[in-house]
Amino acid sequence: MGDPKAFLNIPRQEAGYRPVNERITDYSQVEQTLNTKSRRQQASRCMDCGIPFCHWACPVGNKQPEWQDALYKGKWKEAYDILEATCDFPEFTGRICPAPCEKSCVLKLSSGEPVTIRENEAAIAEAAFREGYIKIHTPKRNGKRVAVIGAGPAGLVAANHLNRMGYEVTLFDKDEAPGGLLRFGIPNFKLDKVVIDRRMKFLEAEGIIFKMSTPVDLGKLPKGFDAYCVATGTPTARDLNIPGRELKGIHLALEMLAQQNRVLAGQTFDKSQLVNAKGKRVLVIGGGDTGSDCIGTSIRQGAVSVLQIEIMPKPPVGENPDTPWPQWPIVFKTTSSHEEGCERRWCLASAKFVGKDGKVTGVEVEEVEWLPAADGGRPAMKPTGKKETIAADMVMLAMGFVKPELPKFGPNVFVTGDAARGASLVVHAMADGRKAAHDIDAYLKVSK
Repeated sequence: MGDPKAFLNIPRQEAGYRPVNERITDYSQVEQTLNTKSRRQQASRCMDCGIPFCHWACPVGNKQPEWQDALYKGKWKEAYDILEATCDFPEFTGRICPAPCEKSCVLKLSSGEPVTIRENEAAIAEAAFREGYIKIHTPKRNGKRVAVIGAGPAGLVAANHLNRMGYEVTLFDKDEAPGGLLRFGIPNFKLDKVVIDRRMKFLEAEGIIFKMSTPVDLGKLPKGFDAYCVATGTPTARDLNIPGRELKGIHLALEMLAQQNRVLAGQTFDKSQLVNAKGKRVLVIGGGDTGSDCIGTSIRQGAVSVLQIEIMPKPPVGENPDTPWPQWPIVFKTTSSHEEGCERRWCLASAKFVGKDGKVTGVEVEEVEWLPAADGGRPAMKPTGKKETIAADMVMLAMGFVKPELPKFGPNVFVTGDAARGASLVVHAMADGRKAAHDIDAYLKVSK
């Protein structure tokens, strides 16, 4: 711990976002960066707590106090080595992780100003690429082959670990490029795809075999492998099957998000296939991060207005006694996309879509109340009878994903990531992928 009093003298400083009127004109990353001096000062704020709750809260088990101290002292390579020992791809998590570590920081409890852990992590990863700290590993092969099905964050981490353990790893994915939701679900303004491509070049150079645009039937896995890692995620989005669903202009969130990312990558689509919000009143149903991504994308495409509705009640602002520190706080959240201009409403249940000439023109909604359960379980939803029709030319459904039903597999097949746990955070998928790799390794070491 280099400066034991830094947290008393140095306030939290975030890099912040580019100005709204500038960033909504492009798809470049909205988050800015601090200079090296300021970044090291922010790292010095870490108190090296006796019980590091940041480490406790991190799904991948990052040792934040250790690499914060190295960063403060200017030992960037040491900081990266400590970070990479627990997190395979800190350039991803440093950009898109919601940072449960920061919510569990002792400074979050004492002053409301936790250490800028996520931003520091991203800075360390960028320095590692810039300065050449990341080297190509050439592992000694052990003669066994593993197939990883799904090139999302869980599959990529599993493949990375298995490859470095000496297994010949073949990575299959139905899409044309690796990354899963990192590439096709998260907008470029949050995660530029150059960041993914940069890492993929290292994985390929280290010997991982990429088989893209290659769907795999999970009931008939490819032959010739000693073990399989199924990391296919949750490909089925939760739909809203209410009257009028057949109307044109109603889309699942990924129809917009994936297509926009593909357009930015150079692909072209027929005008009739485009999911574009230009000149439209957009209604986003679903209050989570995917809904937020639809908001930012709609604004950049030129939407006239954007409204986001959520069936659940508005979370508490600031503090929530039901989720006290160091737990993850269920509180009101405003994202960079929300700041760019949208209206938000809560406790609205969608009853039916309305339209004209086969196209959606609005959604009939009903206000609901949530009554606490007597046994302390899930609250009960009560319709109030207060109905209205919200005008909309485009409706985006962003209500999450359905946990997949998978076939029964043999003992040499390991399911990981969202495919096993259901839709969750990227950092959870990465932690699961690492565990799957170690489970496969343990299995193959004892199997004949």
